[in-house]
Amino acid sequence: MTCPACRHDNSEQARFCLACGAALALRCGACGAELPASARFCMQCGSALDSADASEPSRPRPYTPAHLAERVLGSRSALEGERKQVTVLFADVKGSLELAGRLGPEEWHEILDRFFVILGDGVHRFEGTVNQYTGDGIMALFGAPVAHEDHARRACLAALHLQQELRR
Repeated sequence: MTCPACRHDNSEQARFCLACGAALALRCGACGAELPASARFCMQCGSALDSADASEPSRPRPYTPAHLAERVLGSRSALEGERKQVTVLFADVKGSLELAGRLGPEEWHEILDRFFVILGDGVHRFEGTVNQYTGDGIMALFGAPVAHEDHARRACLAALHLQQELRR
């Protein structure tokens, strides 16, 4: 399977590119149609991908939503590289080792899954990109690869938004 981001040739079983880590296309378990990595339902038969093969593990969400990925791929400077001023946002779980020790592995995993969804959504809301997931947190960039003059403001707004969402 050819990676849509870097054109590396991967095996058919790969879900992520071996060269760049981008999510690869999915196949519907019901009809076999090739689908984009972000699909939740088959565009050919309408089957829900989660229920198409209950034995298959759930698919991780892509690092970057489609609308931001398109802007990145459409930006020549993002692909070729250039120096930029950026703001980096780090967010993690305070006291995660103690919390993980008190909870069972399944419950801890559920908490982290929800936490990463909230963090990713909050970063992407202000057009930041998740650069990497750490054990119990993220590193997000504002101002690269999508350039914004107000990258520091966007990072601060994202941090405030994340605090509000996590309190809820």
